[in-house]
Amino acid sequence: MEKTVKTEIGGRTLSIQTGKLAKQASGAVLVQYGETMVLVTVVSSKDERPGDFLPLTVEYQEKIYAAGRIPGNYFRREIGRPSEKETLTARLIDRPIRPLFPKGYRSEIQVIATVLSMDMENDPDILAMIGASTALELSDIPFAGPIASVRVGRINGEFVANPPICDCENCDINIIVAGSRTGVVMVEGGSDVVGEEDMLEAIYFGHQAIQPIIDLQLELKEACGVPKRAFDPPEKDPELVRLIEDKAREPFRAAVVTPAKVARNNALRNLKMEIFESLGEDYADRRDEVYAIFDELQKAVCRDLILKEARRIDNRRFDEIRPITCEVGTLPRPHGSALFTRGETQVLGVLTLGSGQDEQRVETLSGEEFRPFMLHYNFPPYSVGETRRIGGPSRRDIGHGGLSTRAIEKVLPDKEDFDYTIRLVSEVLESNGSSSMGTVCSGIMALMDGGVPIKAPVAGIAMGLVKDDDNVVVLSDILGDEDHTGDMDFKVAGTSEGITALQMDIKIHELSKDILAKALEQARQGRLHILSKMTEAIEAPRENISPYAPAIMTVEIKPDKIREIIGPGGKTIRMIQSETNTRIEIDDSGLVKVAAVSKEDGDAALKMIGDITMEPEVGQVYDGKVVRIMDFGAFVQILPGTDGLCHISQLATHRVSSVSDIVKEGDTLKVKVLEINRDGKIRLSHKAILEEEGGRPDGSGRK
Repeated sequence: MEKTVKTEIGGRTLSIQTGKLAKQASGAVLVQYGETMVLVTVVSSKDERPGDFLPLTVEYQEKIYAAGRIPGNYFRREIGRPSEKETLTARLIDRPIRPLFPKGYRSEIQVIATVLSMDMENDPDILAMIGASTALELSDIPFAGPIASVRVGRINGEFVANPPICDCENCDINIIVAGSRTGVVMVEGGSDVVGEEDMLEAIYFGHQAIQPIIDLQLELKEACGVPKRAFDPPEKDPELVRLIEDKAREPFRAAVVTPAKVARNNALRNLKMEIFESLGEDYADRRDEVYAIFDELQKAVCRDLILKEARRIDNRRFDEIRPITCEVGTLPRPHGSALFTRGETQVLGVLTLGSGQDEQRVETLSGEEFRPFMLHYNFPPYSVGETRRIGGPSRRDIGHGGLSTRAIEKVLPDKEDFDYTIRLVSEVLESNGSSSMGTVCSGIMALMDGGVPIKAPVAGIAMGLVKDDDNVVVLSDILGDEDHTGDMDFKVAGTSEGITALQMDIKIHELSKDILAKALEQARQGRLHILSKMTEAIEAPRENISPYAPAIMTVEIKPDKIREIIGPGGKTIRMIQSETNTRIEIDDSGLVKVAAVSKEDGDAALKMIGDITMEPEVGQVYDGKVVRIMDFGAFVQILPGTDGLCHISQLATHRVSSVSDIVKEGDTLKVKVLEINRDGKIRLSHKAILEEEGGRPDGSGRK
C-alpha cells in the first residue's frame, strides 16, 4: 500500500513515503525535505551467518545526478569507492541503529541510502538516518525502534532544527542528535568553543525536535508495517554456563585486574585455553559456544568489578586520568611534530605546511570544495600487537579523522592571518583506548611546535559508562576493555573555555539528561588536567615556522598585468617558477602569492614579478634594450613587455643622419622617459642623458 505522512520540522515539510519504490526490499521509504530526496532500503537474509557479531552493513550513496551535474572524474560516473562524506554518513546511520537489533541476531542486514535529489539547502544525511529507522520499522526485521535524528544549530543565541546548509556557517553549535521517544542514543558534531550547559541544552532541544518524526514512523508502521519475523535468541546450555562459571569466574577476576594491556590479554588468553582443555573431549567440538560464554563472563566480571567493588581494572579512580607524557619537536625535518602518550595509548602528530596549490579538492553534491586543512588518521596493526593487511584508510580511520578534524579546525587561525595549507597526520603507535582524542592532543602540540598561531590549545578525552538499573558509574579516560564492556563511548574535545567537538554512542537504549550532564562535567575536569600536561611541554605556538616550511610572500598587481606574468601559454610564469624554485598563484583581483623553499628564492621571484609589472614613470631613467630600428628612431624595451620610442632626434646631442650610426638591435641604451601619452605610448630620450652627464651641448660627455 502506498502511503505518505508529513510533519513540519524547522519551518519546512518533512515527508516519508512508502509503497511506491523498491517494493521487493524488506522495507523501503522515500524521505523528502524541501527538494532533497533520499531512498532508504533495508533487506535481511533468511539464513543465519556463523559468527559472534551482528552482520549489519550500511551504505550511503550520493549520486551526482541528484545535484544536476555529471561526475568530474575521467569515467564520468560514480566509480565505487565511497567519498569521505559518504563514509562518515554511513557511520552516522550505523551507530544509532546497531544496538537496537536483538542480541544473537545473525541474519545479514543491509541498509542502503541513496540520494536521489539534492536542493543545496537541505543536507541529505539527516534524511538518510530517519529513513533507515523507518524502513526497519516497516520491515519484518526485529528492531527495537523507532529512533529519529535532527541537526541542531544555534544562530545568534537561538536553536534551530535542521538549519539550511547556507546557515550552518553561522552556527556556533552544529550537532546531530539521534534519540528514541524517551532518551538520546547518539550525538555527533562540533561547536565554536561553547560551555557544557549550552551543549546539554542543544542536545535536549534536538531530543524534543525529533518527537514528531517518531510519531510519523509509528503512524506509517501502523498503516503499512508487516509483522516481525520470529526470532528466538540462541539459548546457552545452562549446565555448560554453570560449569564454566564455577571454573572461570575467580581466575577471570584475578586476570582482568592485570594493569598492563598485553600482560592482561595474555593472561586471559592462556586462562581460556587452559579451562577449555580442562573440559575434556565431550566439549572439544563446542569451542565457539564455550568461548562465547567466556566473553560474556569476562564482560560480567569487569562490570561487577566497577559496580559492586568500585574498582577499575587498572586500579584508577573513576575520574582519574592515566599518566601523561608530552614531547614536541620529535622529528627534525617535518614542519612540526609532537608525541603524546596517555597510559598505553601513544600518538605521533606530524605537521606539514603548504601553499594554496596544496589544498584538497573535493567533489561533493554541493559542488567543488577546496579544503585548506586536512587531518589524516592512521591506525597500523602493530599499535595493538596484531598483524593484518595494510591497505587504504578504513571507515574507522576516516571516522576518527573526521572527529579530530572538527575538534581542531575551530581554533585554527583565519586564512588572512596564516595563509598556509595545513596537513596533520596522526600515527597511532600504541592503542589502549581513545586514540582519536590522543590524535587531537598530539595534533595541537604539533601545530604549536610548527609555529601555527592557533587561537587556543585543545585536548580530548573519552568517557565511559557502566549502568545497572539505578547503579550508574561514569568513567574518565576509558581503556579499550572498558569501552568493550561498558554502555557508552563519549568523546569530548575542547579548550579550557568550552567544547569544540563531541561524539557519543550509547550501547543501551537511551541515556538520561542527568547522566549526560554528569559525564560532560567529569569530561571537562579531565580535559583541563590534560591541557595542563600539554602546556607543560609547549605553552604557546612558536614565534617562527620551521625553516623547512615554504615561505609564502604576497604582492598585489594591477589585474591588467596578470596576463604579462602568465605570458603566452603560461611561458613566463613557468620560467619564473623554474628559475626561482617557487610556486606562484594569481587570483583575478591581482593578488600574487609566491611559495618558496627559502626567503631568497621568494625574493628573487618577487623581483622578477616586480620587473614585469613595473610601470614606467615620466622623468625616470632606464637601462633599456634596443629591440627594433626604424628610419625615424629606435624602439627600446625599458621594462619587460614595455617598449618606448627614442626618436632619431633624441639619440644624440648632434644631428644624426641614420639611426644605425648610433645604435644597433640588441644594444643597451640608457634612456629617460619624456612623456607617456593617453594611449600609453612612451617617448624616450638618450640625448637628455648625454646632456645631463656631459654638461656640454656638443654631447661629448666631457665636463
